[in-house]
Amino acid sequence: MADPHTPDPTRQSLWRPLRLLQAAMDAEIAEVHREQQIDGLKPSFAMELLRLHACGPMTIAELAESVQRTHSALSQKVAAMRKAGWVLTVVGDDARTKKVTLTDKARDVVDRLAAEWRATEAALAELEAEIPYPLSQAVTDIEQALERRSFHARIAEKLAEDPAWG
Repeated sequence: MADPHTPDPTRQSLWRPLRLLQAAMDAEIAEVHREQQIDGLKPSFAMELLRLHACGPMTIAELAESVQRTHSALSQKVAAMRKAGWVLTVVGDDARTKKVTLTDKARDVVDRLAAEWRATEAALAELEAEIPYPLSQAVTDIEQALERRSFHARIAEKLAEDPAWG
């Protein structure tokens, strides 16, 4: 049983509000999909489906590199998209590789999905214009700060100061 006198460090989080905000916005994108009767389409599938539409069939490794994800993460996502009926995997250029390709179901909605992507980006630009410090600028600023000193180095320094870390 947990010690009732030890505070739960997970109760404090600087970035949890950002994750919750993104989840709420993704839920609203999913609502747009439901309104258009695009059933079973997770907002997180959009980039890969649009990339496959624009570039044609790709191996999981090629698609992962294209969308800046790990092979493992993309492999899991492709499995979920295949299960939902959005993609197929077909034999690649040689028998050792498989290529990910869109299904007819995906091809039927890809133009609307591209329109939704453009509308989402426009809505984000509108939101950023309403706030004093755009999130896209904050991301750039954080990336530059991390180039000066990595997140790992920052965490390691804080852990060195914490007696509980040992």
